[in-house]
Amino acid sequence: MVLHQYLLDSARQFPEKTALKYNNQSFSYSTVRQRAGRLALFLAQHGLERGDRVAIYLENSPESVYSIFGTLEAGGCFVVINPSTKADRLRFILQHSGARFLICDISRRELVENAVADIIGKPDIIYCGEGEDKNLKLEEIIDRDFETDLSIPLDIDLAALIYTSGSTAEPKGVTLTHRNMVTAAEAITSYIENRPDDIILNVLPLSFDYGLYQVLMAFKAGCTLVLHKGFSFPGEILRIIKEEKITGLPVVPTMLSILFHLRGIDSQELSSVRYVTSTGAAVPESFFPRIKKIFPRARIFSMYGLTECKRVSYLPPELIDVKPGSVGIPMPGTEVFIVDKNDRILPPGKTGQLVVRGGTVMQGYWRDPEGTAKVLKPGRYPWEKVLYTGDLFMMDEDGCLYFISRMDDLIKSRGERVSPKTIENALYGLEGVQAVRVSGVSDEIIGNAIKAEIVLREGYRLRKKDVIAYCRSVLEDIMVPRIIKFVRELPMTVTGKIRRNESNDDSSKIASN
Repeated sequence: MVLHQYLLDSARQFPEKTALKYNNQSFSYSTVRQRAGRLALFLAQHGLERGDRVAIYLENSPESVYSIFGTLEAGGCFVVINPSTKADRLRFILQHSGARFLICDISRRELVENAVADIIGKPDIIYCGEGEDKNLKLEEIIDRDFETDLSIPLDIDLAALIYTSGSTAEPKGVTLTHRNMVTAAEAITSYIENRPDDIILNVLPLSFDYGLYQVLMAFKAGCTLVLHKGFSFPGEILRIIKEEKITGLPVVPTMLSILFHLRGIDSQELSSVRYVTSTGAAVPESFFPRIKKIFPRARIFSMYGLTECKRVSYLPPELIDVKPGSVGIPMPGTEVFIVDKNDRILPPGKTGQLVVRGGTVMQGYWRDPEGTAKVLKPGRYPWEKVLYTGDLFMMDEDGCLYFISRMDDLIKSRGERVSPKTIENALYGLEGVQAVRVSGVSDEIIGNAIKAEIVLREGYRLRKKDVIAYCRSVLEDIMVPRIIKFVRELPMTVTGKIRRNESNDDSSKIASN
């Protein structure tokens, strides 16, 4: 099966049903299918061949959805680029991916032209949005009929290139086939139990695979997807949940932290939400009671994944109280094991690197055989590659997984290795803490002193000695921070993760309200 079949099937089964809502506008499945189909015909008529890349540099919008499915139907491979991406990074992605077309908003015309100025074989640009322009316009394309033949892809053909955040190096292009992405979508919708009457709110960027899959899974199940540009105004998100009667809410832990601290949140009527999913980082145990209180009817799914294989595990809602620190069991169709530094499989209770096998594992990094060889290694069968995640995990006797740390995040202090995530999760249990980042600071005597940077909820005051006393009551001595720093904000990625290896002066932050 190919990925765009989801749209074709839902448009056939639910032609007049609302597929998308955006800025008080509604778009039926038949409308989305027609517009994506016209774009597909245009791309094919203008030279797009099977496997060619189409870069999509747009905000969350109906146009971004048309572009994804139009590219797939034309036999191409889409590359969604975060709309906050600056010229240098945009230039790298366009050149590295060899994009044949670029679809972008006309408001970014100057930035785009600067980015493509010195690219050899620069992409053809399709603009969208209001404004005078003699170039190709998406609005004109999706309003016209074209006659040409489409290249029908196979499920082993590339469907997407997803570029990793690349906060400390050039981003890597994760290559995913139709089969990879269909396998992931089928597995996730099966355990979440998506159904046609679901109304899913997506505020996550489509360049983030977690946000992208909300579109794919909604269209697979024939749901309604409410698209929003971001999470900058959490009060607006609450309004949408209530007015649209949202049933599915995908979030990341930092979003939950912000919601918890909104004034009057506990008195809001949010009972329409039947499930809340979270990934990007393990949900701190202290968050679960608040989620249950705010969303009283919701089933909670704490999940773990990485772009290289989309999703690895989920914690069944009935285990939230039994194993609150776990990210759960492998999702359907996925097998995992934990190995030591010599690749020997470890028994339950031992910590080592998590390895993943299954149909969701990427094909490799685009044009990076050395990088690919480091993470994809021979598996059980001669033709198989398994994914070495670079994450330290422990598995218990029941097969539930516990995230310990990124292998390169561990702090060596007093001769022992300490997981910053363990300390951060503990600090989230301290009343008034909205966000926290733990790191190591070089120390001549103990190797690294543990430092905790803390963003406090508005109106709260804590003293450093109070934080240390609390940590001593809940953590081993080796994990108690020696340095406490209260900050107004912490640097964040566009996907809502706190940047661990970046100074606290980045323009993208999580701040106290």
